[in-house]
Amino acid sequence: MNSRTFFQTPLTLAALAGAVSLAGMPDPALAADSGQAQYYELRIYSTKSEEQQKLVSDYWQNAAVPAYNRMGIQPVGVFTELQDSPTNKVYVLVPCDSLDVFAGIPARLASDAAYQAAAADYMSRPKSSPAYERIESSLSVAFDSMKKLAAPPSAADKTPWIFELRIYQSPSESKGINKVQMFNNGEVPVMRDVGLSPVFFAQTLFGSQMPNLVYMVSGENEAEHKKHWKGFFDAPTWKTLSGDPQYKDNVSKVISIFLKRTAASQI
Repeated sequence: MNSRTFFQTPLTLAALAGAVSLAGMPDPALAADSGQAQYYELRIYSTKSEEQQKLVSDYWQNAAVPAYNRMGIQPVGVFTELQDSPTNKVYVLVPCDSLDVFAGIPARLASDAAYQAAAADYMSRPKSSPAYERIESSLSVAFDSMKKLAAPPSAADKTPWIFELRIYQSPSESKGINKVQMFNNGEVPVMRDVGLSPVFFAQTLFGSQMPNLVYMVSGENEAEHKKHWKGFFDAPTWKTLSGDPQYKDNVSKVISIFLKRTAASQI
């Protein structure tokens, strides 16, 4: 089954899980070279206070991330918006090596006694004082040009780092696939070459405001990140791709969100 046809074929998650079996990749640095594509859940928590943001982050740090790691799901990314605000959202990125792994998460959490104990207070919050306002979730599949998530070099020691989550909406399903092809045909390697430190690239299968693709790049700080973007836009490969008529009008809107990792993040 070709994952690039998912935009055109309405399939349930169960059907997808039965139709696709994927293998892991031991070295993230080899993501673009071989292996099968990962799937990513991007979960976005809306909050209205710093207390809620802390509740969500603490839940992931103390309960969810350890439980996901016990399932073999790692690294898990937990981020919040770069500029502090009571209404900041919390973004969680969960990589799965197959749809079977993704579909099995709820049952495995339900049977994990350590998770249930660690999550008890978070899960039992009263209606009058919830831990968050709403959760928005999407499922995406990695590009052929970067099939596995790659944590930036700062992940191990948690040095200061910024992350840019970018969402490209397209005017039609075919234009969305065309934009993915544009990335696969040169944009992804250029981003690596100029130091944009890509974390992942993926085509959204289920979620809001489709069709769209989503990816994350990163950098030491905002000034260096801007320099890396300048290197990308000055690159001959990008200039050739952006001027190619076959890729004309394949993006209708670009959303850029700057993030920082929370204490719960492994990315």
